[in-house]
Amino acid sequence: MSATPPIAELSDRARDIFRRVVDGYLHDGQPVGSKTLAQAGLNLSPASIRGVLAQLEAMGLLAAPHTSAGRMPTERGLRLFVDGMMQATEPSAEERAQIEARAANRGPVEEALAATTAALSGLSACAGLVMVPKREAVLRSIGFVPLGQAQALAVLVAEDGGVENRVVDLPPGVAASALVEAGNYMTATLGGLTLAQARARIEHELGEGQSALDAAARTLVERGLAVWSEDGARRSVLIVRGQGRLLDDAAAADLERVRELLDDLEGKQEVAALLGAASAGDATRIFIGAENKLFALSGSSVIAKPFRGHDGRVVGVVGVIGPTRLNYARIVPIVDFTAATLARLMG
Repeated sequence: MSATPPIAELSDRARDIFRRVVDGYLHDGQPVGSKTLAQAGLNLSPASIRGVLAQLEAMGLLAAPHTSAGRMPTERGLRLFVDGMMQATEPSAEERAQIEARAANRGPVEEALAATTAALSGLSACAGLVMVPKREAVLRSIGFVPLGQAQALAVLVAEDGGVENRVVDLPPGVAASALVEAGNYMTATLGGLTLAQARARIEHELGEGQSALDAAARTLVERGLAVWSEDGARRSVLIVRGQGRLLDDAAAADLERVRELLDDLEGKQEVAALLGAASAGDATRIFIGAENKLFALSGSSVIAKPFRGHDGRVVGVVGVIGPTRLNYARIVPIVDFTAATLARLMG
């Protein structure tokens, strides 16, 4: 498929009719016919309007779902509209207040993120998405629970009370006393440190021979810390709220598309990868339909915006997902404002 034509290639008449078709479709999800356009105040005959519609269809900007039906924008047409014709409307004071109130929710950061994402979902009538790097735990204690002769459960308890478990392989013939020794050593040495700090401390002490651990306990310490530090700094928290909002009246006629979309949202690694791609740069990214392979089958659009901390680094991405007939002019500024609000929260 050739690239979307620039808006300058359209005549004033074609641009006006195209905008009216897109506005009508985004409003109610239905194709717009020449009769409707003629009644909307265009100083053109229905025949002239049909001629312009045919030209826009030949350019790949509009499509007719049925022979006798009106036209609706294609994904190429929506891209042209979003990039060259959309006039954004700023969030109202009430909308801004809703988002800010949720972000100010007392408690763990993840609860505030979830609450803000729920507010974004409600305001946009879409599913809300937010992804942030998982903050590294500050360690309180680490212990080992035997699972058999070959494996043990490494149990990490964080300062905030969180508990995480990992299965580690045991050295051949390791004694139960080595599990206790390794756990006591790690708790005494690493308490109050993050995973990255703990790894550096262990590597230094073991490398310099400063530890009195025997060989078996030393191996356990190395393996126990490795199972967290391998992914500790790279894991991401992905929060999705408002999937039920995708089941609106218009979706009832296309339940297969909605089923595909809900299935896609279950693949959180893929969604996280999509949001990761949106984190490059500062601009709001808009993926329409097949422009993103993940949501190509469901014919959905994603609007995503990265947000940065006080040091300028990207600390997360927030966005929405819904049908391609989104009210882009209204939702894009809401996503932008939400990103700015979360930047203050995470900063």
